[in-house]
Amino acid sequence: MPRALVLVSLVLLLLGCRKDERAEAPPAAPSARSSSTTLAASAPSPEPPLGDAEKGKTLVAKFQCNRCHEGTGFEKPALDQDCVRCHQEIHAGTYQASATSLAKWQKSIVHFRETPSLANIGGRLRRGFLEKFLLEPHDVRPHLDTTMPRLVITPEEARDVAAWLTSSATPAPAVALEGANVEKGSALFEAKGCRQCHEYTGAPRAALPAGVADLEGKGERMARALAPDLRYVRERMAPGELVRWLDDPKAQKPDTLMPKTPLTPEEQRDLSAFLLRADLAPKVAKIIPPRLPVLDRKVTYEEVSRRVFRNTCWHCHAEPDYAIGDGGPGNTGGFGYRPRGLNLAEYEGIQAGYVDDKGERRSIFSPMPDGTPRLVYAMLARYREEAGQTDPVVRGMPLALPPVTPEDIQLVETWIAQGRPQ
Repeated sequence: MPRALVLVSLVLLLLGCRKDERAEAPPAAPSARSSSTTLAASAPSPEPPLGDAEKGKTLVAKFQCNRCHEGTGFEKPALDQDCVRCHQEIHAGTYQASATSLAKWQKSIVHFRETPSLANIGGRLRRGFLEKFLLEPHDVRPHLDTTMPRLVITPEEARDVAAWLTSSATPAPAVALEGANVEKGSALFEAKGCRQCHEYTGAPRAALPAGVADLEGKGERMARALAPDLRYVRERMAPGELVRWLDDPKAQKPDTLMPKTPLTPEEQRDLSAFLLRADLAPKVAKIIPPRLPVLDRKVTYEEVSRRVFRNTCWHCHAEPDYAIGDGGPGNTGGFGYRPRGLNLAEYEGIQAGYVDDKGERRSIFSPMPDGTPRLVYAMLARYREEAGQTDPVVRGMPLALPPVTPEDIQLVETWIAQGRPQ
């Protein structure tokens, strides 16, 4: 089994996550407006002070960003440390393994087959957005089921990393949107079929032109998977960068899958005005599902291991011999995380617990302040993270992946309540 599988649940930078934004129905989105008052009222905030790019370069190496992303300024790692490339080769059938192994892995490897390239990211995205995103990751690409985890990173470090990633950028000429027509931009968004790949949450859902297929529910397609939610364009891009991108995406990012759409300069400004200035309905917070009570039936370790520990957790928490590689960032450390010595692939390792910041062994079953076993608390914390409620002490698990289902959390909690029988 390739070493990259050990690290399958940790991607470090700028990934999005599938999020069903379900809650009480928000107010209907106001109609798009083109008044100069609206344009001026939603102008982006100024960029923050510039960080130290050389320190940022050192931090990018520390966080090993090149293991998931191109365009970091570092060479590609060896294949057994290149999470995404390894998975892509497995699905392409070019990875050096037996046909039996490839067939098995192709069924089980679902995540981290696409990640955004960071090439020329400073020529596309605002430095302030990158800095904030590193500190407060949130959904950007709703058609991906993975997201960026919360890093062990300080505000100063985030500023330095953002400075390095944008250090080689060529600023776009300033573009004034006064006089641009938001309503015309809305019509262009629909006519050009932008919704085929992009969501624009908070805006009225655009129709697709006649003859253009709706890709939703029709399987994985890389261009759609990497397409960001355009709700966040106003945080991510300044008008000049957006107009330049709409003019010729590949000129700014040669590996982009976004095609060049025929647009006149006036149409580029109108579409930019729609993306940057249209009124949007309030963002809908993701609902945290209710915690399920423990089960009455007997739950065995084999069931919990099969459904949870060896299905999800061992990718970051396993012994090197089991993982055929290192033990993952949750065991031997990596990606900026300390070694925790936690092996969730074997019963004995689970009982042995983890190493805390003082180097002492601690149980993953010890109660948190509210009485919840620490392991269960971490799995529940993943739901809170997705709802925007970050915990300063415990990171939600599994990192970078959708939460474990309430039923599987119930299974783990029942097993713990029954004394963790082997």
